[in-house]
Amino acid sequence: MRDFDELSEREILALAISSEEEDGRIYLDFAEGLRADYPATAGIFTAMAAEEDQHRRWLIDQYRRKFGEHIPLITRAHVRGFYRRRPIWQMLPLNLAAVRRQAEEMEYNSARFYRCATARATDASIRTLLGDLATAERKHEDLAEHLTEKALAGPEQAREAETARRILLLRFIQPGLAGLMDGSVSTLAPVFAAAFATGRPWDAFVVGMAASIGAGISMGFAEALSDNGSLTGRGAPLIRGVVCGLMTTLGGIGHTLPFLIPDFWTAMAVAVGVVVVELAVISWVRWKYMETPPLSAALQVGFGGALVFATGVLIGSS
Repeated sequence: MRDFDELSEREILALAISSEEEDGRIYLDFAEGLRADYPATAGIFTAMAAEEDQHRRWLIDQYRRKFGEHIPLITRAHVRGFYRRRPIWQMLPLNLAAVRRQAEEMEYNSARFYRCATARATDASIRTLLGDLATAERKHEDLAEHLTEKALAGPEQAREAETARRILLLRFIQPGLAGLMDGSVSTLAPVFAAAFATGRPWDAFVVGMAASIGAGISMGFAEALSDNGSLTGRGAPLIRGVVCGLMTTLGGIGHTLPFLIPDFWTAMAVAVGVVVVELAVISWVRWKYMETPPLSAALQVGFGGALVFATGVLIGSS
């Protein structure tokens, strides 16, 4: 591995060629990964890949004129401290905002590379080409913005916004809401039953922690194994399982933590207050994302929570 300052003009051109090839393939991977859900944005990245291919052709033509046909393999990994590109497989499933951010970073890094390379070049024609590429990379972001405005105008923009909302709903909101409801409601009975049966907040805390963590593990596995997402578009089962499991545990722990308070009735009052907040949050999410009328959502969630709470109190007091 060598420092960038140690590279010759021949090696700088070879590095630029391999970098443009890699960037073009990344943009095509972006386009392929987004095509099903975001066809307009996929078209943007296809156009950007074509731009990178044109840059590669310019570099190869210049290299041939100066150094012949053989181009040594010099990649970013061979240069110490050089910027790296995040592999696409580490970003799956592709997130639209993350992809656009990486594209902006790619163009910034490429422009910076060409500026540094231009400063080191002594051959006039090579220096001119590298300078032109630095300008082209700086304009590339403007090209992307122009293509975005053109491709995402009118119905396409509305369509992609609706697709993004649907993906958020299917992959995160629904499993998270299911977990939060299960954790907040189903653990009410064992926690408050233990509290009233023993009269000791610590016993209720231990039962609540066990119930919350156990329910989180159970719900996480159930969600992950229920659907692989290949037909429904619900995304990676592992991610959905983690979201559902964590929200289930969080929902149960919320009204369990107050029982760390030594005084029984104080702990009970705080726990009941937390339950009210949890049920209000669930009702809000159902209204915001599931299009449930607010009054209906509040009555449904409140009635269910009240039934489970009463069950725990009655069993614990018997």
